[in-house]
Amino acid sequence: MLENLGVINLWTYVIGVIFITLIPGPNSIFVLTSSAKHGVKEGYKASLGVFLGDATLIFLAYVGVASLVRTSPMFFSVIKYAGAAYLFYLGSRILYSSLIEKGRKTAEEIKVAKDHTFRKALLLSLTNPKTIIFYVSFFVQFVSPDYPNTAVPFFILGSILEAFSMLYLSVLIFSGATLASMLRQRYGLARLSNGCIGTLFLAFGLKLAMTSS
Repeated sequence: MLENLGVINLWTYVIGVIFITLIPGPNSIFVLTSSAKHGVKEGYKASLGVFLGDATLIFLAYVGVASLVRTSPMFFSVIKYAGAAYLFYLGSRILYSSLIEKGRKTAEEIKVAKDHTFRKALLLSLTNPKTIIFYVSFFVQFVSPDYPNTAVPFFILGSILEAFSMLYLSVLIFSGATLASMLRQRYGLARLSNGCIGTLFLAFGLKLAMTSS
C-alpha cells in the first residue's frame, strides 16, 4: 500500500505515529493549557502554531538541515538553549500568574495573552533541534531507497503525522475546555493545576538543556 509512491511498511509507520503522538510533550501540554485558560478557539490557535511548526521542521529535515544540526555542535547548542530558555520562560510565567499574582487579570491583559497564543505555540514547536533529527531518522525507515523523488514519500509521511497530531490535539482542546469549566468554581484546585503545568514546562526545559546532540 503506497509502495508505488515510495512509502514502505505503512501500517508499521502508522502504529509508530500513534505512539509518538500520544507521548506527552511541551506542545501538547501548551495546547491543553491554552484551551483550558481561554477556550476552544485559543486551543485551535495553539494547535495551528504547533501544526505549522512541525510542518516547517519536517521540511527542514527533508532539505538536509538535520545534517547541519547533527554535525554542528554550536548550531545545535544555540537552538537547544534557546528552546530551553523559552520553556523556562513559559513555565515561570505560568507559575507566577497562578501562585503569586493576586486578583483577576484585566480584560486587556487577557486579550494580550490570547493574541500571543499562536506565536508562542509556533516558537515552542520550532525551538527543539532534536525534533528535526528525529524526523529524518524516523521517516527514512519508511522511504523506499529505490524511489527517485523522496519529496513524495516525505510529504505523505508528514501529512499522516500531522493528521494524527491534529486529531489528538483536538481531543486535548475539548478536554481542556471541559476541565476549565470543572475547575472554574474551584479556585484552589485550579491554582494547583496551573502550578503543576508550570512545573512541567520547567522540567521540559531542563530536559532539553541537558540533552546532547
